[in-house]
Amino acid sequence: MDISESGVAAMLTIEASLGEIVELSFTLPDGPVRLFATVRQKNAFRYGFEFVDPNTVNETIRRTCRDLAVDEHLFAGLHT
Repeated sequence: MDISESGVAAMLTIEASLGEIVELSFTLPDGPVRLFATVRQKNAFRYGFEFVDPNTVNETIRRTCRDLAVDEHLFAGLHT
C-alpha cells in the first residue's frame, strides 16, 4: 500500500503481533525484495512494518521510492 526507505504498509490475511520481527518478500516494479521488518502498527488487516536495518535497505526500494516521489511531483504539477 505505502512504501518508504524506512518501512512499508501492507494488507495481510495472516495474523502478526506488534513487535514481532517478520520476513517480508514482495515484488516492486524494479524487482523482488526480501528483508526483515518489525510489526509497528496494526489496524484490522492493515499492518505497518519498520525495516529492521534501514541502512541495508535494498537498492530496489530506494529506486522505487525515488521514482514514486518523481511521479507524485509530476502528478501534483498537472493539477495546480
